[in-house]
Amino acid sequence: MGADPLSDVLRTVKLTGALFFLVDASFPWGVEVPRAARFSSIILPRAQHIVSYHIILKGAGWAGIPNATSTWFEAGDVLVFPHGDRYSMLSEPGQPPEFDTEATMDFFREMAAGRLPFVSKEGGGGEPRSEFVCGFLGCDMKPFNPVLSTLPRLLRIKWFQDRHEGLLNRLIDLTLAEARQPRVGGESIRLRLSEFIFVEAMRRYLETLPAREIGWLSGLRDPSIGKVLIMLHEHPAYAWTLNELARRACMSRAALAARFTHLVGHAPMQYLTLWRMQIAARLLADSSMKVATVGREIGYESEAAFSRAFKKTVGVSPAAWRSNAAAAC
Repeated sequence: MGADPLSDVLRTVKLTGALFFLVDASFPWGVEVPRAARFSSIILPRAQHIVSYHIILKGAGWAGIPNATSTWFEAGDVLVFPHGDRYSMLSEPGQPPEFDTEATMDFFREMAAGRLPFVSKEGGGGEPRSEFVCGFLGCDMKPFNPVLSTLPRLLRIKWFQDRHEGLLNRLIDLTLAEARQPRVGGESIRLRLSEFIFVEAMRRYLETLPAREIGWLSGLRDPSIGKVLIMLHEHPAYAWTLNELARRACMSRAALAARFTHLVGHAPMQYLTLWRMQIAARLLADSSMKVATVGREIGYESEAAFSRAFKKTVGVSPAAWRSNAAAAC
């Protein structure tokens, strides 16, 4: 494992581009997206979870999720819906969505099958117009996804001040250019670019987090807690103790435990166990390693000790997890 916890997590939870397209909406317009669980089997059947994001290229509007205040957005924003909630995007509050749930599901089926163009035109035909990129990504949430589990239900991230500067802008321009001049392999390239765009959006969010925010990304940004996260991700199989982590972080045991738990949501040693089990879950699902070998990869010398820890944390035995993963293929 490398010393970049964000990349480590996104790689281990198998972040995968599932669907990517552009909406060209004329006023008035309204889009409602059902809960991700309703359409995940259509766009990425093997995914445990779907994350959606929208990059606002032009125009403005309102985004809403159930039981929450609507959020204003405008060109230069990225909206991220990390938890698979039903949500709406509207040109103005109260605007009814153009399609009902079944029509939206049909749209996903057609788009996933490649029977629709990259640009989807919607709305009532008036001005002003809005344009936004729609990205849908699959990933694992079980046993442990520390990045997504601590994010709010809706993120609004400012992605540009100058439309022509920054990595995110270049990635978006490259994606649009690829879509406007279709070539062999273009869909695969767009899906990979959608993954890159999401990672860059998360980096932008990390860079602009208010000091009062809590969550895994806040922990990563914190000088002391970030150092501990790097150590745990770089050497997950090492026999870490709270004493050693505190010593290396130049903190007392009590201070480390309190701050780590406050920011990350888990005590340091609990976090290590959860992360080890996420690594193990992926190895069990994606490799033919023996259970004992998987256990040794994450620091368990005894197969019995690993199996007990895995079942206690995940709820099923390593063998059952592997069997369930194979059945889902």
